[in-house]
Amino acid sequence: MTLTDTDIFALHQLLVETPSLSHEEEALADRVASYLSKHGAQVERMGVNVFARAGAGPRLLLTSHLDTVPPAPGWTRPPHTLTREGSRLFGLGSNDAKASVAAMMAAFLDVLAHGGPVECGLLLVAEEETGGKGTELAWPALQERGWIPEGIVVGEPTSLDIAVAQKGMLILELSAEGDACHSANAAALGARNALRSLARDLVALENVDLGSEDPLLGRTTLEPTMASAGQRRNMVPAHAQAWLDLRTTPTLSPAELTRRVRDLVRGGVRVHSERLLPCACDQSAAIVRAAQSARPHARQYGSRTMSDMVYFRGSNVIKCGPGDSARSHTADEFVEAAELLEGVRFYRALVQSFSAEVRA
Repeated sequence: MTLTDTDIFALHQLLVETPSLSHEEEALADRVASYLSKHGAQVERMGVNVFARAGAGPRLLLTSHLDTVPPAPGWTRPPHTLTREGSRLFGLGSNDAKASVAAMMAAFLDVLAHGGPVECGLLLVAEEETGGKGTELAWPALQERGWIPEGIVVGEPTSLDIAVAQKGMLILELSAEGDACHSANAAALGARNALRSLARDLVALENVDLGSEDPLLGRTTLEPTMASAGQRRNMVPAHAQAWLDLRTTPTLSPAELTRRVRDLVRGGVRVHSERLLPCACDQSAAIVRAAQSARPHARQYGSRTMSDMVYFRGSNVIKCGPGDSARSHTADEFVEAAELLEGVRFYRALVQSFSAEVRA
């Protein structure tokens, strides 16, 4: 069955109006599985993840995530109600990434109805925003059973531009030690202030060399994102810490970046996470050519934001979907109605062009 525009808007509304914060996606997974089953799809569950297959031909995987972050402060509309105002569809997850989910489901059901021209897998996962039971669980399971697609599309709001590469993420903890004492006595005692030491290290890191520029991804970046110190207003802190968020490129390894940070600071540096590496797709791959054919004016670019694309590292994978990344995780998140329908048209066209590219 081919979904009409009215069907697609109703499906998107169902997705938005079923709350699905990370770790609380069960209800939405049930509804998605039921929706696909009622349309004739064979559906299986991998934990909270939903997987379905349809058609025959080259294998293409369409995947996106069901979960959302909590509502940001400042919402002026009910976040779990789809509110249409003019051309805009407001609601938590409407843009990130339930527009991609709805559009991919519509394209998948076309393949189901016509029996091809690809063997399309649809993988809708939990815990993309936080957690490890989504793609990290489902993708290895598909590989173990031998279902290896020739092309993968990760649905995220990219304005339907084609992300052929994605930065990695390195998280470091920077710490400093001091001498706890009454603040009035600190100068006389020569007490070390951990907060001052941490501040000096953070300033020093403004001059860190993070390597040369990558042609697709630009430069590695470092941003302090959280800091903590002290227990009382009148007490010199004995410990201070800050989190460093590095968005990485292939130019330097996580180990080398960590070494360069350590060389510039006096405090301690601990690696919290280094497993999310940068990834890139061969720009001559069939999935890239097919996406460009389906949307000739789309630009190819390297994405600085993290997504499940990282878990498909080494595969022919792109990130592409309706909506604008700048609206993700914001109050009064929205997607344009036209963007949603354009996403459906894109994925439908991609199915056809991917089959043609692989067979060619």
